[in-house]
Amino acid sequence: MTDVRILFEGGGVLVVDKPPGMLVIPGREGGPSLRELLETQRRQKVFVVHRLDRDTSGALVFALDAAVHRALSGAFETGKVRKRYVALVEGRVEAPRMVDAPLVAARKGRMRVARPGEADAKASRTRVRPVETFERASLVEAEPLTGRTHQIRVHLLSLGHPLLVDHQYGREAPLTEKDLGGEGDAVVIARTPLHAARVEWPALPGVEARAVDAPMPGDMARARELLRFMVVQMSGRFAFMGAPLEGEDGKTEEEPK
Repeated sequence: MTDVRILFEGGGVLVVDKPPGMLVIPGREGGPSLRELLETQRRQKVFVVHRLDRDTSGALVFALDAAVHRALSGAFETGKVRKRYVALVEGRVEAPRMVDAPLVAARKGRMRVARPGEADAKASRTRVRPVETFERASLVEAEPLTGRTHQIRVHLLSLGHPLLVDHQYGREAPLTEKDLGGEGDAVVIARTPLHAARVEWPALPGVEARAVDAPMPGDMARARELLRFMVVQMSGRFAFMGAPLEGEDGKTEEEPK
């Protein structure tokens, strides 16, 4: 049985570290859901407050009684809850961006950026900030200011920086160590590298204010480690090819010929 890490429990609130690959509620494709697992383990009813995509990991909020569920659900619906995600994306994200791009449903369960004046378009805003840049990828922080389906994934795609793996909006094949600058063929990332790193809500009726953090999962941490190593490798290669070297006196000097 899957062991789910509890990030916070108190006052009728339960926050868990959702594993990637698990549905929050039962789906048409079958398989165990996180809610069912928690109810079985705890032998009590668990209320779903919000959801994360199947392959997204990280902080997920549940309620343990109906009153807390109403308070938290209302806070999510009215935008009072702050959510911060981290993602590994293609390309170098050099500066913060505010993406203000309405979304509309597309075919096969996908979303897309709406055309001007398109019917059924829903306002969607995401704040994106670079955390770390590598040779051909970046670790970014994304804060959705609205709560549309696949919002972060589609907004990152609209910037030209899709997730490193995304079966619906980008690369489908898993990333191996070799793809990320290593030497082995072991798979490192086989799912969308998107992680709910923090959830924060204000004081609500019957609920205390709280911020809860979820540590970066192992697959994304390993990918970041390999991407950092690639940067070091490339820097060493440039120095070997004759790039200026730093002298002991703090001045730059040409590599000896």
